[in-house]
Amino acid sequence: MTSINLDQAHAHLPEIISGLNPGEELMIVAAGKPLATITKAPQKQWPCAAGTAKNTSHWMAADFNAPLKL
Repeated sequence: MTSINLDQAHAHLPEIISGLNPGEELMIVAAGKPLATITKAPQKQWPCAAGTAKNTSHWMAADFNAPLKL
């Protein structure tokens, strides 16, 4: 778990939180003693919506359906 000083957290909290991965914990300490633990919440939805690649071109190998050589 990563820890950060209270003064640093106070000065840069939005940047610190945006840099965390979902579920990652960050401990805030003052004078070497833990004060609080912040955990970034998991995403509630995927970053892309269904159907956004509808009109894009896709490439597929000519032998895609060919039997595998064992």
